[in-house]
Amino acid sequence: MAYWYNIQTKQVETDENRSRNDDVMGPYATEDEARNALSSAAENTEQWDAEDKAWEGKGATWDDEDLED
Repeated sequence: MAYWYNIQTKQVETDENRSRNDDVMGPYATEDEARNALSSAAENTEQWDAEDKAWEGKGATWDDEDLED
């Protein structure tokens, strides 16, 4: 069973009662993971921002030509 976190209602939802709009985050493997969705997202964003800053600090760049089709 998958779990979802509804950012509007601040409730954990399952596949059976999941909202069908953009207000849900997931899926998560456990109810606890879904309950902590916002803090996990914030932690991930901080980590990715730090990685981006380190990448840019090395003078690394990329452009669309670096991407594969």
